[in-house]
Amino acid sequence: MFNVQLSFTNTTIFQFSSSFMAQHHLQLAATSSHGWLRATPSDAHSETSVDKRWDSLAFNPVKTDYIYVMKSCKDGSFSNGGLRQYGNIEISPSAAVLNYGQGIIENLKAYKNKNGSIILFRVEENGLRMRVGADRMCMPAPTIEQFVEAVTSTVSANERWVPPSNKGFLHVQPLLMGNGPVLSLIPAPEFIFLIYVTPVRNYFEGGLKPINVVVENDIHRATLGGVGNIKAIGNYAGIMKAQAKAKANGFSDVLYLDSIHNRYLEEFSTANVFIVKDNTISTPVLGRTILPGITRKSIIEIAHRQGFKVEERLVPVEELFDADEVFCCGNAVCVLPVGSITLNGKSYITIYVKWCATELPERL
Repeated sequence: MFNVQLSFTNTTIFQFSSSFMAQHHLQLAATSSHGWLRATPSDAHSETSVDKRWDSLAFNPVKTDYIYVMKSCKDGSFSNGGLRQYGNIEISPSAAVLNYGQGIIENLKAYKNKNGSIILFRVEENGLRMRVGADRMCMPAPTIEQFVEAVTSTVSANERWVPPSNKGFLHVQPLLMGNGPVLSLIPAPEFIFLIYVTPVRNYFEGGLKPINVVVENDIHRATLGGVGNIKAIGNYAGIMKAQAKAKANGFSDVLYLDSIHNRYLEEFSTANVFIVKDNTISTPVLGRTILPGITRKSIIEIAHRQGFKVEERLVPVEELFDADEVFCCGNAVCVLPVGSITLNGKSYITIYVKWCATELPERL
């Protein structure tokens, strides 16, 4: 059995208390420039009105207090970013992101620990992944240091929206998009880096219970030579039809196969896939179609330390039905067991993971 104990020595886990938050807010206010609105430690919002919402949280956007915005310079660097009140942003009708899909997203979480401190996990990994994706999409990107500072500033300014440890988490969504106007198929002349946050609960309606999935035979989430291995914004609209059909038929999610042989496992809609057989954990090998998930990377490191053999390889779909355990992982879903798999109209019950996924947020 694969038993997750999250502990990392070669990574950064940001943890800050309310006193740090207040100090950080004051520093932001003191260094205000370039017209950005800055958060202060006494924004006079009603905490009671927020507290009442925790029990009704779902995975839907909630209007919070502040967003972070930073624009690119002519040389491709980013500077003069800062916080501003949550609200709409201006964008040209001929913006590259609207007309040609030149955009990248990231996502991560902020958790509140039992002692009240707020934790961010492996933020620098998200910053690095955005830079890799931006290079593929002919976009400049903030440095990793700028990315980390922007995330921590945005979470700090929206501290009151971080749910208690047993009520959910703060979803953090960085975006990088071509905002400058274009007509020809060329990179945008200007780019915007933006972060918004929203309190959410579980990605699936069933919470952390085992999910039932269907294997998709016709629609593919990525093709060789495409952008399936980065978080390009256009990757997700193409699978909405398969996702909607699956939901209508009572499934939790869709598992996609490769576009060449229609046989090898790729990913779920928003998560990587793992199968466990005896002492071996297998997952599709990274390449031009598989997203390098940060949770995926962490699980592989944990598995190695627990003595498992880890195989990153082509995984035929038929191995799902001979596995001891099948599970998915990703920022939004965390780590979830798969309870049943349906292929070509026939359902198979899997022996799902027995470790307590509900403890994972506290360990992150």
